[in-house]
Amino acid sequence: MATLMGCIADDFTGATDLAGLLARSGVRVSLRMGVPDHVPDDTASFEVIALKCRTSPVSEAVSQCLAALAWLKAAGASRIFWKYCSTFDSTPHGNIGPVAEALMAELGTDQTIYCPAFPENGRSVYMGNLFVGRLPLAESPMRDHPLTPMRDSNLMRLLEPQVKNPVGLVDHLQVSRGPEAIRTALGELAGQGIAHVVVDAIADSDLSTIAEACRNMVLMTGGSALAMPLPALYERDGLLGNDAVRQDLPTTKARGLVLSGSCSAMTRAQVAHYLGTGVPGFRLDPLQLAEDGIRQALTWLEGQDLSKMPLFYATAEPDSVRAAQQKLGVAKAGSIVEDALAGIAIRARQLGARRFVVAGGETSGAVTRALDVHRLDIGEEIAPGVPWCFAQSDGHDIAIALKSGNFGQEGFFADALSRLEAR
Repeated sequence: MATLMGCIADDFTGATDLAGLLARSGVRVSLRMGVPDHVPDDTASFEVIALKCRTSPVSEAVSQCLAALAWLKAAGASRIFWKYCSTFDSTPHGNIGPVAEALMAELGTDQTIYCPAFPENGRSVYMGNLFVGRLPLAESPMRDHPLTPMRDSNLMRLLEPQVKNPVGLVDHLQVSRGPEAIRTALGELAGQGIAHVVVDAIADSDLSTIAEACRNMVLMTGGSALAMPLPALYERDGLLGNDAVRQDLPTTKARGLVLSGSCSAMTRAQVAHYLGTGVPGFRLDPLQLAEDGIRQALTWLEGQDLSKMPLFYATAEPDSVRAAQQKLGVAKAGSIVEDALAGIAIRARQLGARRFVVAGGETSGAVTRALDVHRLDIGEEIAPGVPWCFAQSDGHDIAIALKSGNFGQEGFFADALSRLEAR
């Protein structure tokens, strides 16, 4: 099957978020972990490539995304979606803007849109400003993100230092007038040389309007929710065949574990809630890991009943995170935790684990690589933007949920397991 739309995501949880929302339509969605090293085969109508480039050096992120674009074009994709976090996680140097400009140049287009809104998860854009719930982005917990602290809520100001060409806005008043008004506004901005256009959205209906207006753009960029209406629009346009439907998915043994590397406010609440249910847990301290490695964690793991889905977590309060970063360095503190969780996942699989719930984008990347997972088929959502996924790992069928730090409610971990049992 030729691919219709190819998607490039800047982290692994963001990729599963996007794939899950696309799969709500019932179409088959294939998620590739990294750029495949083979020519496209057995492709789905919607292909998503998950990269780990959100905080990479700009040149490295651009190179990875261009490699993903080349593979997707070879698969037949005529439309490309560049997916980043709904909280616009980036620095003044990138990587959202530089990647978008590189994709635009390769695709030969002179304008694209930016809309990270995800109203279902409390992310909205109004007059170019991003809100997390009722808080401006810069007043939300994202202000203290350890890698991409967001100290400005205005997307145009955030984007301008990242790109070479002018930035503009299609505001909510224009969006509320419908798809044709959006197309007209974009055309007027293009006439002024505006290449990068932030688009307001405060409700799901706004995203549907924007998607309808922009569905034939060669490149769209945004959060996953902007892509959600596209399958139905493409089906209405007669672009999807009968073979686009989702396939049956495997069952897995009820043995596994929860791995949490995220330190977001919501993940901290989820870890506390899960431990409060009586599930056994083991806290990973970056300073202790730097001294002794994961020997203690593996010994503890080997004594656990994996049918109880024990928890390993490096999740901690911001002060603790900063203290570890100050002693070890930001990059080393993060990599120590990621490597530890990856090693634990490998040993758990050897012990019979077949279900994995993973919290945190960087953690998800490390764990999927450790499990040698290259492709995922997308199943039912646990929470908005977080589906169960199914893959092969060392010859075994596994189920894996990759959760972005801020997604889900407090009971997410238990809810995920209950949802899988109900299949």
